[in-house]
Amino acid sequence: MPPPNTPAGGEAPPGAVDVTTLSVPQLRTLQSRLNSELEQLTNSHAKLRAAQSKFRDCVRTINDGVVGKQSKNAGSGAGDGILVPLTSSLYVKGRMADRQKVLVDVGTGFYVEKTTAKATEFYNKKVKDLEANISDLEKIVQGKSTNLKIIEDALRQKVLSGEAVTAPAG
Repeated sequence: MPPPNTPAGGEAPPGAVDVTTLSVPQLRTLQSRLNSELEQLTNSHAKLRAAQSKFRDCVRTINDGVVGKQSKNAGSGAGDGILVPLTSSLYVKGRMADRQKVLVDVGTGFYVEKTTAKATEFYNKKVKDLEANISDLEKIVQGKSTNLKIIEDALRQKVLSGEAVTAPAG
């Protein structure tokens, strides 16, 4: 019969360790490391979701604030006023000279002029790419969570069996 926590075929993947052979201090170290990795991965997940939300907001802003106003106020000249962000909390009144083109932040402080259609396409591609990254990250988090549960179960069994008390310090 295969040791616990190995695949049904009994063959452990290369580099795998049977956690039942580890000492309590080793299990605690591994538990701590996995907790730290999970925390970092969870923070990365939240940041990716926030970036994805910002890109969706960019698409919404282009559609509602630039293209939408153009069709509502066609030819009137009214409604060209917008608020231009100088910082995250400071805005000034501005006016759009050309509603067909916008500046797109392509990263690291570089801006490229694009048509509204191309800008929307650019941001939708970013959203899609981030969705793939988020999906991959969620699989990794799920795997780490499973590993952590296995480690915690093995640690709990060793502590309950008294190995933590009888194991030599070292």
